[in-house]
Amino acid sequence: MFFRSPLELTPLEQRKLTFDSHAVVKELESNGFEKKQAEVIVTALVTLTTANMDIVYRDMVTGAHQEIALQQIMAHLDSIRKDMVILEKSEFASLRSENAKMKTELEQIKNRLFDESQKIRADAKLDINLERSRVTDMFTEQEKNLMEVNSEFNKKTGEIESSTVDTTKKIDIEVASLKTLLESLKLQTVRYLAACIFSCLVLSLGFWRLWK
Repeated sequence: MFFRSPLELTPLEQRKLTFDSHAVVKELESNGFEKKQAEVIVTALVTLTTANMDIVYRDMVTGAHQEIALQQIMAHLDSIRKDMVILEKSEFASLRSENAKMKTELEQIKNRLFDESQKIRADAKLDINLERSRVTDMFTEQEKNLMEVNSEFNKKTGEIESSTVDTTKKIDIEVASLKTLLESLKLQTVRYLAACIFSCLVLSLGFWRLWK
């Protein structure tokens, strides 16, 4: 850290007032002030001016002092520059070493991630192939079962249709037989009715002849 060395201020004997106090007293007297009052006012002005000059000179330095301070600052800046160069070299070497270390670690992580991704990809591919094979087998089995069910259904349908045809034929035969029987019964009934009517006529004719 830079510490500023104390600088010597302007000597007290070199500080001079820039106005004539006697002339100021005379001016005050001419404006109605008594001599005692004028001297008190001038004394106060001198005191205030001196105090202000002390404050101003306290913050001022000479050209030589400024040169010394500038040299001290430049020397301090040069020392800081050297320290920064040394620190920069040290930090650069440390950063380069740390960078190389991080690069090696990142390369290792990259290789490990690549190996893990390859392993996961291989496992996923194997699982997909197994699942695909299982689904294919299941689909084949379902298709086989469906074909068997379809064949059984067609067989049952054929049997039902054959049975229906046979039943229809039997029904047709029975209906034809019933029609034939019905026609025969009708004919017999007609014959019976005709015989009955003829018998009734013969009897009626016989009774009529007897009564005649």
